[in-house]
Amino acid sequence: MTERLGRSSLARLAARASRLAGKRRLGVGFVLGALGSLAMPPVYALPLLVVAFTGLLWIADGIARPRAALALGWWFGFGHFIVGIYWIANAFLTDVEKFGWMIPFAVGGLAAVLAAFPALALVATQALRLNGVARVIGFAGLWTLLEWVRGWIFTGLPWNPVGSVWAFSETMIQGAALAGVWGLGLVTVAAFAMPASLARSGRGPLIAMAVAVLTLGALWGGGAARLAGASEATVPGVHLRLVQAAIDPRQKARADMRMTEVARHLALTIDTPGFAAATLVVWPETAARYLLDRSPELRLALGSAAPPGGLLITGMPRAEPASGQVERIWNSLGVLDRAGNILATYDKFHLVPWGEYVPWRRVFPFIDKLTPGSLDFSAGPGPRTLHLPGLPPVGALICYEVVFPGRVVDPGDRPAWLLNLTNDAWYGDSFGPYQHLVAARLRAVEEGLPLVRAANTGISAVIDPYGRIRASLGLGLAGVLDADLPAALPGPTLYARFGDAAPGLLGLVAILATALLRRLRI
Repeated sequence: MTERLGRSSLARLAARASRLAGKRRLGVGFVLGALGSLAMPPVYALPLLVVAFTGLLWIADGIARPRAALALGWWFGFGHFIVGIYWIANAFLTDVEKFGWMIPFAVGGLAAVLAAFPALALVATQALRLNGVARVIGFAGLWTLLEWVRGWIFTGLPWNPVGSVWAFSETMIQGAALAGVWGLGLVTVAAFAMPASLARSGRGPLIAMAVAVLTLGALWGGGAARLAGASEATVPGVHLRLVQAAIDPRQKARADMRMTEVARHLALTIDTPGFAAATLVVWPETAARYLLDRSPELRLALGSAAPPGGLLITGMPRAEPASGQVERIWNSLGVLDRAGNILATYDKFHLVPWGEYVPWRRVFPFIDKLTPGSLDFSAGPGPRTLHLPGLPPVGALICYEVVFPGRVVDPGDRPAWLLNLTNDAWYGDSFGPYQHLVAARLRAVEEGLPLVRAANTGISAVIDPYGRIRASLGLGLAGVLDADLPAALPGPTLYARFGDAAPGLLGLVAILATALLRRLRI
């Protein structure tokens, strides 16, 4: 009796949702998308994701035309992303007079573009004319496929994929080692949208709902088993000191403050007790805003931040040619020894549009990039592994290069750990830095590699290959973080071996399941 009453109530609610039309339908779609984004880090309001996906599919039940489905999906996506990436506006507030007018275009425009992906997922689901459980599985597969496309098309922005909602649980994110964040997201969308099928009669939806719950339970159980056997090993003889100077981005925009910033990093590095025990000091992105290959005296001064017999890694610009007028410039990482010699460099290859270069500059000659300087940054050749004395081979990443699943290591020269230098000061005390940290943790799980993160204002962290934070320094704090380097897993994870073939296989399973369920009319 209780079951019948419950399903009857759901059926009435679904019928009311399907009758929404016009601006009311689009407005509710926008609100549902916004609510769903609150399941993302750092809020993790997971029940709202159930409401969002279930409500979206119920509303779509009353749509017959593809154009109307496209509009509903777009407004859902716009609400989802406008809340999820609102923090981008903070970057333009560092110089309001110069960049403030761009906020509506940057946040609203980016959300509008990203909203196209949920819109396409919904219109494709409608085009397949699926019902019940088959519709939910089809929607989950299409949503995940479009998330994956969003990760690489037009340079890509795989920010906040649905699989990120589990980052509050070390146990649940272990599934990323098998199928990446994409596979984690596929299971999540299917499970969280499955209540939409309960408005239909029959035992099929009840069985499917039970399977969804059991699948999430299996994901948790597998993660728990994996963590039960997790190693706590560290790399012998490698002792890290991460320096978090917490320098305001408005100061970063002033050329006259460059030496003050260097002095602050030097003081934190050397004067904080424990320096002698370190073997590697790491400064964040743009910590040294000088062309160090042109500044031998400054290089020697920075060499004092390298422990005796150890190294300093710092964010810095790099330019060509070596002397005279600068023609090209890179956002780079440099490795210095105690004598001030630059032993190696790495150039960022995945640049931030508008932040590090202006797309279609000929069309927008009146727009400056957010970072100081008139020259656009050039892109490096791609992921590289640095082989440095006294350290295991390291894969370098700068800023948001860490958010791209499957594209953080050199496949021909696999590193033993990952190092991410970033400056999240642009985004203040917002969701942005927390979401960025979650992306780093997921890459560690996917690759089975420890990841060390040095951030100007935080959150600096040492993350083991299971995505567990071994040590961290909170957002907005100034100080140093001393920690040992966790050891990598003995071999690559399944996802590291096969990349997106693993979630691709899951997607194929979803397609086959959809076809079978459609045939069975479930």
